[in-house]
Amino acid sequence: MKQAQIIAPSVLNANFLNLQSELTAIENGGAGLVHLDIMDGHFVPNISFGPGISGLIGKATKLPLDCHLMIDNPELFVDEFVKIGARYVTVQAESTIHLDRLLNRIRELGAKPAVSINPATPIENIKWVLDSVDMVLVMSVNPGFGGQSLIPYCLDKIRALREMKPELDIEIDGGIKLDNILEAKMAGANIFVVGSAIFKTNSPELTCREFVGTVSA
Repeated sequence: MKQAQIIAPSVLNANFLNLQSELTAIENGGAGLVHLDIMDGHFVPNISFGPGISGLIGKATKLPLDCHLMIDNPELFVDEFVKIGARYVTVQAESTIHLDRLLNRIRELGAKPAVSINPATPIENIKWVLDSVDMVLVMSVNPGFGGQSLIPYCLDKIRALREMKPELDIEIDGGIKLDNILEAKMAGANIFVVGSAIFKTNSPELTCREFVGTVSA
């Protein structure tokens, strides 16, 4: 089965004083998901927003929400993110002791479970839960801040994952730009989180459209 190629703009890099128009821009630009970086200042050295703001974003866009929980104790919050309408709820493999239980809980609640691994985390750490997830998110930067450069060895992890699970949706997050997105696609990724490379341009709509065209060609 051939996976859909999806651009998932990260609104962490959007202008929150003009967020409605930014969301409309990526909708018109052909984005397939809105990526929400949920950060608690503990698991990563930054704080973003929680389920309340996420729910408001969901009401302001037609696009499905892709909620990435970069937080300690995600077990305490997955119910809230499913309630606000998240299509994907992604938890960090490093953030929970009972990963299998948590992923199954997300599915029981009605969302698509996904697991994420940091750059230095080996893919062997999630080998036994690959049948329990709809997506794996490979972090290609150390999480916490936007605007970082892609760590090259993370592409090798994607290649290995694609070989292990050919039908898997594989998302990449970190340092994705127009000049390297095809390299990520060739490695095996099919969902691409893009932040500043879209929202820090003069026209997020046109730039998003260019990203979509590049991976769809």
